This record gives sequence, C-alpha cells and structure tokens, in this order.
Amino acid sequence: MDFSLNLPINPVSFGQISTILLRELYSKNINVPICPIGQNVDLSTQDLDQGFIDYLSNNINSFYLKHNRKNNVFKLWHINGAMESMSEKQILLSFYELDNPTNAELNIVSNNYKVLFTSQYTVDTFSKAGCKNVKYAPLCFDKYNFKTLDKQYFSDRIVFNLLGKLEKRKNHKKVIQSWVKKYGNDRRYHLQCSIFNPFLKPEDQEHLIRNVILEGKNYFNISFLNFIQKNAEYNDLLNSADIVLGMSGGEGWGLPEFHSVALGKYGVIMNEHGYKSWANKDNCTLVKSNGKIEAYDGVFFHKGQQYNQGNIFDFDENEFIDACDKTIKKVESDKINKRGLKLQDDFSSEKFCDNILKEL
Repeated sequence: MDFSLNLPINPVSFGQISTILLRELYSKNINVPICPIGQNVDLSTQDLDQGFIDYLSNNINSFYLKHNRKNNVFKLWHINGAMESMSEKQILLSFYELDNPTNAELNIVSNNYKVLFTSQYTVDTFSKAGCKNVKYAPLCFDKYNFKTLDKQYFSDRIVFNLLGKLEKRKNHKKVIQSWVKKYGNDRRYHLQCSIFNPFLKPEDQEHLIRNVILEGKNYFNISFLNFIQKNAEYNDLLNSADIVLGMSGGEGWGLPEFHSVALGKYGVIMNEHGYKSWANKDNCTLVKSNGKIEAYDGVFFHKGQQYNQGNIFDFDENEFIDACDKTIKKVESDKINKRGLKLQDDFSSEKFCDNILKEL
C-alpha cells in the first residue's frame, strides 16, 4: 500500500482527528510518509508514549525521501485549502456545515480524486449539486483521550453541558436564553458553558456573554469556563455533566456532544445535519428543526464570499425545553445512558482507520 499523509497535527479538532488516525496506524505498524499542514506539530494536549513520538518523527522526516506524486495522498483539511495537492490522486477528508455549496467549493471538491465527508447530509448536499466523487465516512470515539471516570461530581443537582466555540452557527445564544427562562437560578440544575472561542478577543467574548446573551442579568447556576488546555481536563468536564445540549444549527459531526453521549451522558440533540450520523431516538432526546436561518454573522460567515454560504437549522425553544424536561426524567431514572455507551464500539477508532485505509 503506497500512500502519504498530508494533515494537521495540532490541538484543534482537525488535528485531534489526525492524531487518532496516526495512533491507529502506529498500532498496526504501518509506516507512511507524513507531511504536516502548517509549521508546528503540537501534541501538548495529549499524553503520549515515546514509541509513538518516535514513530511520528521518523515518518515526518521520511516524507521528502519517500513520497512520490504517483502515490495516493490522504489529506484532512478545509475545502478552501484542498485545491493544493501533492499527488495526482488526493483523497480528502473534510467537513461542511451549511447547505449551499458555492461554485468555488464545488470546483475544489470535483478536482479531488475522492472526497470523504463526515455527514450523509453533506454528501447529499454536494451530490445534488453535481459532485460524483463524494462519500460518507463517519468519525469515531477517541479512546486515547476520553474515558468514563469513576468519580463523584454533584449529588444535589443535575448538570447540563453546552460545548463548542462560541458563534452564531452553534445557536449558543438561543440555547442559553431558552434554558434560563426555565431553569435559571434554580438550585436543582446547573449549566456549564465551555464555549470559549480563541478567535475572539477576550473582551469581545466577555461582552457577548454578559451583555448580549445574558442581557446583563446574573444567574448563580450558570458557569462559563476558560479555554481548557489538556484533553484529560476536557474529559473530566464531559464526565462531570448529566446532560449535553447539542442544538447547533450546522455540524459535520459534533465531536464534543458525540463524546459526551458515548461516555454515558444523556443528550438533547437537534435531529439534523451531522448529528444524525450518530444520534438517534434510542440514545438521545431528539429535537426537530423548525426551519432554517441564514448563517451569516459578520465574523466567521460573510455573505457573498466564495466559501461558507448558506443557512443553518433553527429550533423552537418550547420544543427544546420540553426535550430537556424529558431528559431530566431519564437522568432521575438512571444516571447512566447505557445506549449512549454503545457508540464507543459502534464508532471505534479501529473502524475509522480501517475505513480510511479502504479508500486509499
């Protein structure tokens, strides 16, 4: 099998997925030339053994000695950076969160040999727009960084988690404002918000949370967390909650929500886009969308640009709160979401790696 890897190796979501694949290849003793995207290889968020570190270093150093453009290249990256290729046959794994691919995005996707998307919704979106080379490839549970902890957190309250970078696409504002109408300042419930966005200035984020989302009001049962540096600490956060809220308007998968449910937490999840890859009526409380709204926020999504155009899903806040009430009853009945735990096996890292290798 002759192929090379072109992927980011860093703490953000793309880099985390890269590391899962690399660790699986290491466990299979498959050596392959690696060309990191970007200048820095940063594995500071993870606990690693020296054997893997040596494996990674050796294969990065071998890239310019062994890579051949006739060989396939597997690339993990954004669509808008996927026109550049080190091979005549580039297999791209990417994510897409909206519903209206631009001509530039369609051209880039079509110029790759094969494009794997982590959502069937995305595959269908690009297929309807004329792309014939797209295929669904599910992500996986990161067994290397996440696990259930035998630890007692809170016995006097039910804890909700709201996760992901603070931005309009994720519907954080509407989720929080809906939640506080029902549960704000109620000691029986607590909302933990790990929604730090490193691309926003701290003062802008503080203003957005305090004055726009909370409208200047104070709630003793809501906490906003700073950026979490280590995966072990993030794993602790996911384990500390009973319910995860996944009401994002557009996701390629939803890694934080997925890992929460796979750790045995209950989920209130929108029944749309990438969430549908893994969330169902058996392992989550599903909330249907009530339509779509434009995604443009003037920060990450700008109308009229060559990339990221379209809409995100919206929801009815009463249906969301009703789903929260139903999920609270599930927690009171059984603290462990046993059907959620099955996701660890259904979407294992071994299956993820094997699926990628089949495409190469």
